[in-house]
Amino acid sequence: MSDSSPARSAAPVLDVWCELQCPDCHSALDDLRALRARYGDRLEVRLRHFPLEKHKHAFAAAQAAEEAVAQGRGWPYAEAVLDRVAELDRAGEPLLVEVARELGLDSEEFDTALIDGRHILIVDADQAEGKAIGVTGTPTYVIGGERLDGGKSQEGLRERIEEIADRLLAEQRD
Repeated sequence: MSDSSPARSAAPVLDVWCELQCPDCHSALDDLRALRARYGDRLEVRLRHFPLEKHKHAFAAAQAAEEAVAQGRGWPYAEAVLDRVAELDRAGEPLLVEVARELGLDSEEFDTALIDGRHILIVDADQAEGKAIGVTGTPTYVIGGERLDGGKSQEGLRERIEEIADRLLAEQRD
């Protein structure tokens, strides 16, 4: 049996509805890093965009994150922007391009992507799907059909996500 077995492609999915200008999403970074370290490719952790109107650079940050995905560095970029959430509040879009440059990405392409809006449809689709399933704030996690709201408190959420992920992985083996 090769590495491309169906079981491998059917990893449980953890959707993380996130906003890159959100202090609560920044607080969730340690949990996300721990989950990705614990499960590796046995759990697909997907960044989903839910920019909030109260943060004026959130929509541009979501588009920039999609450009990072297109350049193969989605999570490193999202984490780097979240690590500078207060600076993004002050600096705006120039910071998004600067972070891309610091990560060795094609920063001119980021600049162009923010101007031509090539990733707007992805961000809009994520936001619409989030609203449809009841996401009201960030971070919100969805795994195994269960929605967990991290906007008020991260307390106990990683443990709950791990319980669900472990159950889903055990069900795959059965």
